[in-house]
Amino acid sequence: MGKPFKFQTMTADDFRKLALSFPEAVELAHMYHPDFRVCGKIFATLGYPDENSAVVKLTPDEQRDLVQGDPNVFQPVKGAWGRRGSTSIHLPAAKIEIVREALDAAWRNTAPKRLARTC
Repeated sequence: MGKPFKFQTMTADDFRKLALSFPEAVELAHMYHPDFRVCGKIFATLGYPDENSAVVKLTPDEQRDLVQGDPNVFQPVKGAWGRRGSTSIHLPAAKIEIVREALDAAWRNTAPKRLARTC
């Protein structure tokens, strides 16, 4: 019998690799934090509000579903950005597959329609 599965926490490097795996995604910086862009527009940010967090640009409905599904991982960003769908991810509590889904939604919400249709 093999070793039991041990839950491995998600790291900033894991998030970075996932974010950069999307077509035409690039890493730049905004307000002293790494961000991830498609065609010049930000779809995710790393290290905000702290080094164990990331933010993805979702719709309010996508945000609601993720927060309801796992409030220990997902929370709306404070203020108007959060009301518009910006969602904080607590990386150490997150599983890679759900973060991949959140990043996919954020990328699709931000990418030009012509690019999003091809993926």
